[in-house]
Amino acid sequence: MRRIEFKMERPGFLEVGQRITVTEGVLPSNYYYTIDPALAMSPNIPLRERLKSREGTVADIIQNSRGYYVLADFDEDDV
Repeated sequence: MRRIEFKMERPGFLEVGQRITVTEGVLPSNYYYTIDPALAMSPNIPLRERLKSREGTVADIIQNSRGYYVLADFDEDDV
């Protein structure tokens, strides 16, 4: 199991336990992931730590002084 944090600009579109899919973006030395349809974005992730699964589950939604964050779990054991 792997957990990734995503930055979300507007609340209310995702809920804990919801199944999600992500789209992979490529930069010269990193990957980034977007929860479809463009609901939240991950930080840059090094090439060697590429996400193996494109489907996950929302584990938590956090609000703090910097905004809203989604924690999502991805099962990479079967991939």
